[in-house]
Amino acid sequence: MYLEQAAMSVSQITPTLFLSSADAAQNKALVSRKGITLIISATLLHTCPTYQGVECFRVPVSDLPHAPLGDHFERVAERIHNNRTGSTLVHCAAGMSRSPALVMAYLMRYRGTTLREAYRWVQDSRPYIRPNSGFWRQLLDYEKKLYGKNTVKVASPLEPISVNHSVTSAVNRAQGRPRYSLYR
Repeated sequence: MYLEQAAMSVSQITPTLFLSSADAAQNKALVSRKGITLIISATLLHTCPTYQGVECFRVPVSDLPHAPLGDHFERVAERIHNNRTGSTLVHCAAGMSRSPALVMAYLMRYRGTTLREAYRWVQDSRPYIRPNSGFWRQLLDYEKKLYGKNTVKVASPLEPISVNHSVTSAVNRAQGRPRYSLYR
């Protein structure tokens, strides 16, 4: 269900920043309607579309915990920040892991948010985001670099939070997606 929702939607993060799956970037009418002049493509397999007046910036990283997405945080954040000609669309295959992580890094770097605030901001617009465990670690490292502290911590994947979350926890562990808790 989540994958179906992600594939069919474009989420607006700011007035000029959008997050989606790869399908949205291939929709020329949508790109035009949203005023998108920069597409950031965080995929290995999807081709960058070639539309007049639209630049495509590729981040060739797989959705695996060991993939070095953090190596691209600064460059991608700067590209988003410096796009003064229109809106930016950040996408990965499903719009659930790589692209939300890149958008959270941008929000920390240029909007002054903590990782906790960035996660909530993106999740409010796109509730089904699920960055993989490696991307979470890289975001934690980036937050520490920017602010000298972390506002999110990893919850042990074996530690049950409550009876209601036991099924979710098992699914998250099976998918390699640990739970994170937000500091209060």
